[in-house]
Amino acid sequence: MAKVDIRTQAAKAAVGLTAVELRDRLASGALRATEVTEAHLARITAVEPEVQAWAWLDGDHAMEQAQALDRYRETGRALGALHGVPVGIKDIIDTAQIPTENGCVLDAGRVPCHDAFVVERLKASGAIVMGKTVTTELAYMHPSKTRNPHNPAHTPGGSSSGSAAAVAAAMVPLAIGTQTNGSVIRPAAFCGVTGFKPSFGAIPRTGILPQSPFLDTVGVFAADPRGAALLAEVLFGHDEGDPATRPMPYPRLLDIASTKPPVAPTFAFVKPPAWEEEATTDTKAAFAELIAALGENVFEVALPSVFNSAAAERLRINLAEMARCYHRYGRDGAAVLAPETVDALSQGNRILARDYLAAQDWKPVMNAALSEIFTRCDAILCPAAPGPAPNGLAGTGNGIFNGLWTFCGTPAVTIPILTAQNGLPMGVQLVGRINDDARLLRTAQWLFDLAMDKFEKDY
Repeated sequence: MAKVDIRTQAAKAAVGLTAVELRDRLASGALRATEVTEAHLARITAVEPEVQAWAWLDGDHAMEQAQALDRYRETGRALGALHGVPVGIKDIIDTAQIPTENGCVLDAGRVPCHDAFVVERLKASGAIVMGKTVTTELAYMHPSKTRNPHNPAHTPGGSSSGSAAAVAAAMVPLAIGTQTNGSVIRPAAFCGVTGFKPSFGAIPRTGILPQSPFLDTVGVFAADPRGAALLAEVLFGHDEGDPATRPMPYPRLLDIASTKPPVAPTFAFVKPPAWEEEATTDTKAAFAELIAALGENVFEVALPSVFNSAAAERLRINLAEMARCYHRYGRDGAAVLAPETVDALSQGNRILARDYLAAQDWKPVMNAALSEIFTRCDAILCPAAPGPAPNGLAGTGNGIFNGLWTFCGTPAVTIPILTAQNGLPMGVQLVGRINDDARLLRTAQWLFDLAMDKFEKDY
């Protein structure tokens, strides 16, 4: 790793800035890309031994990018939307000439020749590819080496464990992950950061390890919804390599997320299936307080019974497509794969085509039911996880409150505005109408600011 030499107090302070604040100071010239990179490398040096969020990190490479960006700035040409901002990239996303090992021993030493679509977008925007963040094995359920920055005895979640932990520990202001069940929202909630899973098909997955093409969604991590909007806006687009994307104009996420809603948003509080069995006492008590605080801005609504089968149908699709996409791993290396992965492949191989195709029919039915709810609210309000990050490192936590929205393809965002009795963060999940991502982020930022204002007044 490059030798770290922080020359200014302003550079030291850069580590505590939100992504938008950092972007603005870099754009104004108050900070240089090299100063920002040095500061974050120093932070990584300090906390990485405990958190272990990185699968690949080369400080010299990060500094070379920063130096090139500082030289570019001196030419007077227009700066990119993420000029000089460090970003972590989940290690199932291809990076040219940088290892992408998918968290799997079978891919050890794999170095792609081409960048994934999202990495091309990052580079074009002037972002600094800080390194590759840890993922669980093949982005499934076997725990990774990463620890929760709030308490290393607790899981950071998965599969985007490194991305969530790196942002939570202030090693980078932004990171990219993916979600097939709850792999963005859950680790973001456990680690106490904002996680944003856009509408299905909003961000191309070209160059990313496919697990379940019907479900796989690229997501982002930041300290607040505005930061998530900043990064997601750069990544939204159409790519012929991903049939889920469409050639259409994409919203100005950051501008809209940064504006005040014309009226105070209305929320529909839903108790997702398994609420009674899975939600912890902490979660139930915290949401009771939140709903009371929102007053007339929230109403409770029950999801139709059709949603009770969503978890089983989503899992059926996930396992069937996983068996197909990961066939070579099961064929060539079942002896070295984790038991969770082997079991999933075995289950997937036994699913009938009839049942797999029938499961896909549930998506439009559920979205039709959601349409009526969205006519009455700005966003659905629900927990991001059953409770705070579980104690122990043998699992990644329960995604039961996330998979439903991944299945529907709706945008979802979690914001860290609740705290459990043990001091660990808990996330509030907001869900929006498909392709209404900007409005969802604006609503999330409104609620985030409301919670922060109350916290400052109380303390």
